[in-house]
Amino acid sequence: MRIALWLISLFAVAVAGALWAGSNTGTVTVFWPPYRVDVSLNLVLLVLVLVLVVAHFAQRALSAMLALPPQAKRWRLLQKERAAYGALLDASANFMAGRFLRARKAAELVIERENALALAGSSLVHAPSLKALAHVMVAEAAHALQDKNTRQTHLQSALQEAEQATASVRQTLKEGSLLRAARWSLDDRDAQASLQWLDQLPQGVARRTAAMRLRLKASRLADQPAQALETALLLAKHRAFSPAAAQSIVRGLVSDLLAHTHETDHLQSVWQSLGAEQRQMPELAGQAAQRWLNLKGDASVARSWLLPIWDRFLKSPSSLSASQKMQLVRVLDQSLGQGEAPAEREWLARIESAQLAQPQDAALLYLAGMACMKRQLWGKAQALLSQATKQLDDAGLRRQAWSALALLAEQRDDAAAATLAWKRAATA
Repeated sequence: MRIALWLISLFAVAVAGALWAGSNTGTVTVFWPPYRVDVSLNLVLLVLVLVLVVAHFAQRALSAMLALPPQAKRWRLLQKERAAYGALLDASANFMAGRFLRARKAAELVIERENALALAGSSLVHAPSLKALAHVMVAEAAHALQDKNTRQTHLQSALQEAEQATASVRQTLKEGSLLRAARWSLDDRDAQASLQWLDQLPQGVARRTAAMRLRLKASRLADQPAQALETALLLAKHRAFSPAAAQSIVRGLVSDLLAHTHETDHLQSVWQSLGAEQRQMPELAGQAAQRWLNLKGDASVARSWLLPIWDRFLKSPSSLSASQKMQLVRVLDQSLGQGEAPAEREWLARIESAQLAQPQDAALLYLAGMACMKRQLWGKAQALLSQATKQLDDAGLRRQAWSALALLAEQRDDAAAATLAWKRAATA
């Protein structure tokens, strides 16, 4: 449609010009003594138009000729820039292919070409960014080749070039270099150096998933379970792991943290700092209660930590695995005393109710028998423990049950039964 309109306009102008020129009888007289020249006005106008057209094209030709040297310079600069970017692409491709030596040489070639351009006074616009990336690539290749000195040299050069880059990419280049440095330190098993690199990141960057993953690994390697746990909880909150993986990681970190506590006050503060989900994990509750008892803490505190696990077990016995149930029974057995405190009688009632509700459960038979023994209910304890020894699969609990039966037999002055019980305890 546009072409048709142009053609129509062109024909209209041609027709108008022809009509005007055909009826134009004007002349132009030029006096050049001793001559006189009469020229048609149409011819004069045509000549003027031709002169203007020729002058216009002559001016354009002259401008194009004068612009040839700058264009040639820009073309050469463009070719060198393309060569530098091509070398950087080659370095990336060779690094991905595992050709680390070639990758390092290609990245070093990028730096050499840019330096040559700078010496010639034709530095690239994005030269600092390009050189920073090239230095990081050299450092990556050097790290793969176990050349730590070269790696550190080019890392520092990359950080310096990043400071000279434009404002839009300066922070990004610096953050990326620091994250790579933290990763390299982790590969070197130098957790403290990795944490130091991560500490140089701004607060917002340090909370990114990539940075927190590195901090988690570095904290675990540095044997800092408290910091590792805090980072793992943040990662789990951001859904950086699957639910099962997050639960497994958090469980392991809490277990390490509990194992590193050596005072009851510290252990209690650690336990209170955990979330409800962590406090209701059977393994962690059992470990925390066991650690509390080992540190000579109040047994009622340990039982209070185990109470949610106990209630869950009573509501759904299948909610605990066999090992978790045995751990619960062991810790409860260790926490029960011989006093007449209301808490002790309350727990004895709980255990007896649970045993009556599940009369065939060997672990509950054992726990009820040990509780009765500590309360000096000798007959009931002997009956429950005797029944438990026939059903217990756990060697440790079976050995404890036979030992308790041996003590009960000694109290009855039944030497034969005591000897037999001790023998079976030793061979359990």
